[in-house]
Amino acid sequence: MPEANSRSNKIMPSILSADFANLQRDIEKVPGADALHVDVMDNHFVPNLTLGLPVVESIRKITDKFLDIHLMIDEPDVWAPGYAEAGVESVTFHLEAAKAPVRLAREIRAKGARVGMALKPATPIEPYAELLGEVDMILVMTVEPGFGGQKFLDLTLPKIARARELINKTGTDIWLQVDGGVSADTIARCADAGADAFVAGSAVFGVDDPDAMVASLRQTADSRTS
Repeated sequence: MPEANSRSNKIMPSILSADFANLQRDIEKVPGADALHVDVMDNHFVPNLTLGLPVVESIRKITDKFLDIHLMIDEPDVWAPGYAEAGVESVTFHLEAAKAPVRLAREIRAKGARVGMALKPATPIEPYAELLGEVDMILVMTVEPGFGGQKFLDLTLPKIARARELINKTGTDIWLQVDGGVSADTIARCADAGADAFVAGSAVFGVDDPDAMVASLRQTADSRTS
């Protein structure tokens, strides 16, 4: 199973901003990426509808890249395990939607995938501090989930910093991911706050050389954490 490097900053292009008619082509444009971030939306938890399990299974067949699945869906307790069964490396669900997050996290891990828990911009991290031992990643949404290309919300930076403090107290290697409006202009602020996994969509796939942008974003993040 491919592993993203847990000891360095990780750049994870979001295929939400790729050309869905030429998805394999666009995936192949970012060979330097640490992972591919795949947004699954159901038009219920968020007001948008993207792709589902059959497309994820198809993506798995065309790439051996680390697949980071972000479920923006109702009833993740029902649907999330199926994504782990599809052979992806990481499955993230929203705490706002999960009915039994500990049980779900353990089920996903039992099926061989890493577990992420995601928080909307207005959801505080502190009430979930006791859950950190059950997950491999925290995702702090830096825009309201549902659509790509939104402007980064600076108000999320203090929460990123608090999440980093809580992670450090555990003494374990839990990734801290940010998703939404991450670009050459904002990644330094995220890294300064403590993030080490960066989802970038339009910033990567909206330029002529996506892989060069991946390298540039990583260089910027590394310069803030070295």
